[in-house]
Amino acid sequence: MSVMQSYLNRILTARVYDVAIESPLDPAPNLSLRTGNHVLLKREDMQPVFSFKLRGAYNKMSHLTAAQLERGVIAASAGNHAQGVALSAQKMGCKATIVMPVTTPQIKVDAVTSRGAEAILHGDSYSDAYTYALELKQQQKLTFVHPYDDPDVIAGQGTIGMEILRQHSHPIHAIFAPIGGGGLISGVAAYVKAVRPEIRVIGVQPVESDAMSRSVQAGRRVRLEHVGLFADGVAVKQVGQETFRLCCDLVDEIVLVDTDAICAAIKDVFEDTRTSLEPAGALAIAGAKLYADREKIKGQTLVAIASGANMNFDRLRFIAERAELGEKREAILAVSIPETPGSFRKFCTLLGQRNITEFNYRYANPMEAHVFVGVQVKNQQETGKLLATLARHTLSAVDFTDNEIAKLHVRHLVGGRAPGLQDEILFRFEFPERPGALMNFLNSMNHSWNISLFHYRNHGADYGRVLIGMQVPHQDKKPLRIFLDNLGYRYWDESDNPAYRLFLN
Repeated sequence: MSVMQSYLNRILTARVYDVAIESPLDPAPNLSLRTGNHVLLKREDMQPVFSFKLRGAYNKMSHLTAAQLERGVIAASAGNHAQGVALSAQKMGCKATIVMPVTTPQIKVDAVTSRGAEAILHGDSYSDAYTYALELKQQQKLTFVHPYDDPDVIAGQGTIGMEILRQHSHPIHAIFAPIGGGGLISGVAAYVKAVRPEIRVIGVQPVESDAMSRSVQAGRRVRLEHVGLFADGVAVKQVGQETFRLCCDLVDEIVLVDTDAICAAIKDVFEDTRTSLEPAGALAIAGAKLYADREKIKGQTLVAIASGANMNFDRLRFIAERAELGEKREAILAVSIPETPGSFRKFCTLLGQRNITEFNYRYANPMEAHVFVGVQVKNQQETGKLLATLARHTLSAVDFTDNEIAKLHVRHLVGGRAPGLQDEILFRFEFPERPGALMNFLNSMNHSWNISLFHYRNHGADYGRVLIGMQVPHQDKKPLRIFLDNLGYRYWDESDNPAYRLFLN
């Protein structure tokens, strides 16, 4: 019997539906429209543990003897396999111990303990947790349930491929699956290539956790020294022996995506389903988008496995901030403008009706000012046109859209004290969150007053929170009050705020 036939039999007889559902294969209308292809999402995020991992875990444990179950099981996991083992153990009435990296999101740790399993946090990555779990296995005579490098686990995950082909009998150009250790894509590829070999099976990995991609290229299993932890569900330093063999034989291609692309994919899925995937869960969607753009394909059916939705809520802030960058729908620019009254207004006029996502400016010297600005654009080409427009008007600009330091740190550090600045007063405003609100402010204010500080970030509310410093001579206090009252925006005088006094004044 061939290896493929052997796996086909294992998948067809896998016991997964005692705990798993046959997840829907849902259309993604917005994503389909934008890519020009028919994109379908295999919704494994809708499983009872919000991940596909329970399939392989339960199938493996259903093959254990009564004596093995009596002694108990142990597993190492970044979270989702842990929940699958915990649920399976609860269903079968056996003890489960899970070793998880200390970096595991708390939501996953809580989900494991809530099902009666013991969670032990050890190491910074899955590989660290795996090594420690093997030690405990030997000490306590437990049965190890591997998250990916086991034929029964691989077969359990392969039922996803079986369901996809049953749910969509029409032509499929490619199926995209995330790769950590390789269990999911190995199972899917084993079934799909046995039944519909013309369908491409494409793996997706983060650029910071690309162990399988490097291993396939090298022709041997490569061990990474470090792995990125943003997509913690696939943060694996070395792939399995069996999964490596299957991926070399059956997987057509592996594509790599960065953090911004993953964040953009999370947003794409949310817009189509109102569900927030975890980073590893959105990998396949990011890969499908990259592949469709690279190959310039149109009108094809692309299936992406939405593999999990176990994410800490506090990660959403970072994801929302990076999603537009990943889609190239936000440009981050540093622009130098003359330090003269009216130059700030001229710069804002050149931005046109584009939505401003962030605006940071602080007076630096009498000659030149540096503005850090985020602008919504349609695509990368529009960013290029905007840079050309600024250059034609003698405003020097640098594109920081792909600059990690700028995106992670500098955008939050722009500011500081301005030595020798005279007559500065500070106001906090609520601007209407609509195009033209800033220009209305600039056109209404006295053009002899100089703006010495400006900070704005889009917070997703129906108004913008803006901090503005202005140099207004003492004799202009009355005109200033008239200007503020006529403007109609809510405002607060923060000139005596201790935070301003300590860090900005």
